[in-house]
Amino acid sequence: MTYVVTDNCIACKYTDCVEVCPVDCFYEGENMLVIHPDECIDCGVCEPECPAEAIKPDTEPGLDNWLKVNAEYSAVWPNLSARRDPLPDAKQYDGVENKLATMFSSKPGKGS
Repeated sequence: MTYVVTDNCIACKYTDCVEVCPVDCFYEGENMLVIHPDECIDCGVCEPECPAEAIKPDTEPGLDNWLKVNAEYSAVWPNLSARRDPLPDAKQYDGVENKLATMFSSKPGKGS
């Protein structure tokens, strides 16, 4: 099992989860975070820290695509190990559905 970052992180990019991760397995894109599935130790401390509730265990049904997204982009985006401010319009986009198809950016973030 691993944890994955899902749709609701897009355009929000809260980093509360990054701050508590004991293995620094978060990677930063321009407008979302992902978790490297081979680095995640399944401790689960990140899940309750996400204000957008965008982090889920990969054992939940329907997350196969998100596991692929997390694996693909954690291999190319820079590692993020420090908390940052969320995106400016995070509250406005929290809860908007289908953001992967309409708002996702494959561009890397700055990392830390």
